[in-house]
Amino acid sequence: MSSGSHESTAPGELGDPAVRGAEVPEPGAVTIVVPTFNESANVRELLHRITETVPGRLPCEVVFVDDSTDDTPEVIDKAAQDCPFPVTVLHRDEPVGGLGGAVVEGIKAATSDWIVVMDGDLQHPPSLVPDLVATGERSAAGLVVASRYIKGGSRAGLAGSYRVAVSRGATWLTKSLFPRRLHGISDPMSGFFAIRRSAVTADVLQPLGYKILLELAVRSRPRRVTEVPFVFQDRYAGESKSTAQEGLRFLRHLVGLRTASPLARMVVFGLIGVTGFIPNLAGLWALTSAGMHYVPAEILANQLGVLWNFFLIEHLCFRERRQYRKGWDRIGRFVLLANADLVLRIPLIALFVGKFGMGALPATALALVTTFVLRFVGTEALVYLPRKKSRRGERGEEKGEERKAAEQAAEPARRAA
Repeated sequence: MSSGSHESTAPGELGDPAVRGAEVPEPGAVTIVVPTFNESANVRELLHRITETVPGRLPCEVVFVDDSTDDTPEVIDKAAQDCPFPVTVLHRDEPVGGLGGAVVEGIKAATSDWIVVMDGDLQHPPSLVPDLVATGERSAAGLVVASRYIKGGSRAGLAGSYRVAVSRGATWLTKSLFPRRLHGISDPMSGFFAIRRSAVTADVLQPLGYKILLELAVRSRPRRVTEVPFVFQDRYAGESKSTAQEGLRFLRHLVGLRTASPLARMVVFGLIGVTGFIPNLAGLWALTSAGMHYVPAEILANQLGVLWNFFLIEHLCFRERRQYRKGWDRIGRFVLLANADLVLRIPLIALFVGKFGMGALPATALALVTTFVLRFVGTEALVYLPRKKSRRGERGEEKGEERKAAEQAAEPARRAA
């Protein structure tokens, strides 16, 4: 995957309406995707500002993907009656993937060549939407990021030094973890960007939380990326949705992205295994202090380490694959593999010492490495990969689909009768 170019554009360059008109293609339509969660106090003003600044420069449609528990959908429907462009509300009863999942649903529903993603709280100025599209067209970019961290940009709307510090820390962390994928993106935490519909494959995205730009940049980054500056505004109404829980989801998302490759996943798997010594030793100490013999105490304490490892591996290595098996099935298989590791290790050490004449220490080290690799491969293959369907099952599914299609085709006739 090639790196995108970093091209900042002087704000004044796009200020001339003649320049803007020449750069925006015709029909040049844009779909504005707005994920919302209880933003009823903001959406009417948002649509008003979009109406004032976007349709005169390029045709647009607005798609709200709403996870609200208040009257936000009703407020949008009422405000949309005064808009000179189509407004769609997709309400989700289950907010799968959080705000990022909502954006993915909006991308799937978009009908325009360009998609602009922005928040519903007016911290992202709608007046910048045409400039994002114009910059993308002029530079032949697939992704245009509105950045707070290039010349002309500002994070003024971040409330308080704490949020500023968190934002800068998260930006530094993500750029450190993905230096190649985020090259040329100064603000990977931005929620305001334009992307060509042809440059993103929604099915490969696995969003978790609200940092959808990071997900797009890492999993399906367009070949060419550029940026425009923007000033982060104060929230128009309501309260920020940033919480400690969202911060934890962001960290889990980072780990999931970083462990997407098998090699990285194996490294994290090994590091988690090392941390398993902590509950193991603590359990051994508690059990032997209570008078239990060290052999059964070690067997029981080892299970604490196994459960510790299982919990972390579930959430940090294979989060997206948990749906393939039931929880009891996964934990049962994981425990069997972990304990088989202990049973296998002693014969391996004996083999390395007796057959190959190795010393006890290098034989033990080699046995540890061997069983670790086998345990990782076994965990991925036997616990977290989907079951293979039998041919009979596949034929059954095909017949079921054919039967369902036939019933759907016959439905109009039944209704007419």
